[in-house]
Amino acid sequence: MARYTDSVCKLCRREGVKLFLKGTRCATEKCAIERRSYPPGQHGQAKQRLSEYGTQLREKQKLKRIYGLLERQFATYFEKSDKKTGMTGENLLKILESRLDNVVYRLGFSASRKQSRMLIRQNHFRVNGKGVNIPSYLVSVNDVIEVREGSRAILPIQDALQNVTRRTIPAWLELDRTALKGRVQSEPLKADIPVREQLVVELCSR
Repeated sequence: MARYTDSVCKLCRREGVKLFLKGTRCATEKCAIERRSYPPGQHGQAKQRLSEYGTQLREKQKLKRIYGLLERQFATYFEKSDKKTGMTGENLLKILESRLDNVVYRLGFSASRKQSRMLIRQNHFRVNGKGVNIPSYLVSVNDVIEVREGSRAILPIQDALQNVTRRTIPAWLELDRTALKGRVQSEPLKADIPVREQLVVELCSR
C-alpha cells in the first residue's frame, strides 16, 4: 500500500496551512510554516494562480492529508456520505471526525493522528469497555473512549496529555483527565475542520 515517506512539513507548506502532522512541533517556532510560508520546490516562491479545478483539488488534498487517507479510502468515505441524508460535505466531515484515531488525537491522548493510529493498533484504548485496535473505527454519540489501565503510564500518552493545553478540545467531546477517559457528547461540528468542504464535493461529483 502506497504511503507518503517524505517530510510531512512539506505537506503543510504545500497546502499553505498547518495540518498538525508533527505533534507539538507544529505549535512552536520550529514549524516549517513559520519559517518558510511558501510551497516547497524550486518554484515555490513564485506567484501561483490556481484554476477552479486546482482550488478544489487543493481542498481535497488538504482533507486527505489531515486524516492520513489514501485515495481509495477517501473515495469510500465520500460514497458513504453521498448516500446519507443531508449535506454531503457535512456528512463527510462528520464521518472523518468520528474516526477513532482522530478522536484519540482530539482528546489529547496522542500528539498527532499518526501517533494515535500507532497507539490504537497496539491495543492501548478501549471503546465502551471493549478493546478496539482499528484506527478507522467510527465512534457514535455517548461512546466512551478510555486508555487501558496498563497503558496509562506509557510515555507517548503522558507527554501528549502534558501538552494538550496547547490545543482546544472540541465541544462535542468531553475529557476526564483524571480517569484518562473521554466521551462523545454530540456529533462533530463542521467548524472544527478548516476545510471548504463544498469545493471537495464539487470536485468529487464531476
